[in-house]
Amino acid sequence: MTAIVLVVIGFVLKALGSFEQPLSTAVNQLHQGVLGALGTALYRGFGPAPAIIGTLVITIVILVARRDLRVASTFAFTVAGTWLSVAVVKLLVDRHRPDATVMSFPYTPVQHDASFPSGHGTFIVILVIALVALVPRHLRPAATVLGAIIVAFAGFLLVVDGVHFTTDVLASVLWCLGVGPFVRAVWVRLVLPRAQFLTPKRIRQQDAERSGDRSIKPLHR
Repeated sequence: MTAIVLVVIGFVLKALGSFEQPLSTAVNQLHQGVLGALGTALYRGFGPAPAIIGTLVITIVILVARRDLRVASTFAFTVAGTWLSVAVVKLLVDRHRPDATVMSFPYTPVQHDASFPSGHGTFIVILVIALVALVPRHLRPAATVLGAIIVAFAGFLLVVDGVHFTTDVLASVLWCLGVGPFVRAVWVRLVLPRAQFLTPKRIRQQDAERSGDRSIKPLHR
């Protein structure tokens, strides 16, 4: 449903033309000094190759820390599945990028691929969501607030860079909130139960013992 809604919204925005261009041009004026450097670093640092490498590194860290392949694989699948699947919407809508020729500080090299939703934004949002899910429950409210601030600032920098319209960034947030839980559920409910090798041996033994206890109890009634 999320995908259908975003495709419809994307086509509507595309049909409206460049109504967001004045806002993008105005915000791009801020691409100076520290803010400009942060924006450029963000866009380059969260490109496809760094994003893949970063996800692998974080997955390994989670595996070492938790010693549970289920947790690490769930994180990796949720991030990768949500991020990569947004490309379908981008290709279907094929919305143009903000016009770099009218920007005071255009990003170089000029980006010519589809703009809606933001791929960078999608990766950052789902990465934050997946990491917050790993935080102990009593710390999760604070982690959620911090994550929301990080997402908002990253989205702002993408607009400052002049590589995305504001609605591109907002669409990436909606995509992650709608599709992320579905991707995670597919892995947790459909894949993990059929992939026993991902379950640590100690947990398989505990499950077997509990199953054995349940089967023995009726005999003593």
